[in-house]
Amino acid sequence: MEKEKIYVIKIGGSLIDNEENLSKFLAVFAGIKSKKILVHGGGKLATEMAKNLNIPQELNNGRRITSKETLDIVTMVYAGKINKNIVAKLQSFQCNAIGLSGADGNLIKAEKRAISDIDYGFVGDVQAESVNVELLENLLNLNLVPVFSAITHDQRGQLFNTNADSIASVLAQALSENYNVELLYCFDRNGVLENAEDSTSVLKNLNIEKYEELKAAQKLTEGILPKLKNAFLAKENQVAKVFLLNESNLHNHINQENDGTEIKI
Repeated sequence: MEKEKIYVIKIGGSLIDNEENLSKFLAVFAGIKSKKILVHGGGKLATEMAKNLNIPQELNNGRRITSKETLDIVTMVYAGKINKNIVAKLQSFQCNAIGLSGADGNLIKAEKRAISDIDYGFVGDVQAESVNVELLENLLNLNLVPVFSAITHDQRGQLFNTNADSIASVLAQALSENYNVELLYCFDRNGVLENAEDSTSVLKNLNIEKYEELKAAQKLTEGILPKLKNAFLAKENQVAKVFLLNESNLHNHINQENDGTEIKI
């Protein structure tokens, strides 16, 4: 029997920070007929709030080191303000969305990132086994559209800041046993570029060998590396299709399924 189609779609800060573009995107997302899940990052709001409160922010390789004070801010902003704003907009497009963190219904359990050279603080790492698939499928079967913020928990009372690209990947992996999953990383580029300075140099496909070649030549921007790491992880774990594409091209992609860069293994 053919598996039912589901989209897991991740959006980032460039879209969240632009009210007009976000509304256009969500209108297209709401119109997708298949089952769907949205995962969102945080945008600039948490950084701005931390600055206003004089809470220093530290990044390492594009990843936020999360102190107790920063965790409070990102929880309020990601799981609160941004998540509920997206849910409200989707409701206005007759899309019955439900806003979630990993703590809700024990949907995504995380473990604190191990300390090696760097202590990332209250940052949680996740894997496919972290996902409460049974509850997630029950929500989907109620025709609800889950909207996940990048906040998880350890089931011992501790919240964690978690990479949204990772959350999208593990959700896609966890659902791949019962669904035909298509994972879309939507961002402000047309896909993976062979030349970061040339927006037309989009690679139609990207496999591990080409990825390693581009990485070694330092042709990949810092921001795209977590996406690609998680995209390959998803593809290696039975996710049917994985794409990186421009957030403004979602409609074309859904209708033609040929936009952006497809991840191959």
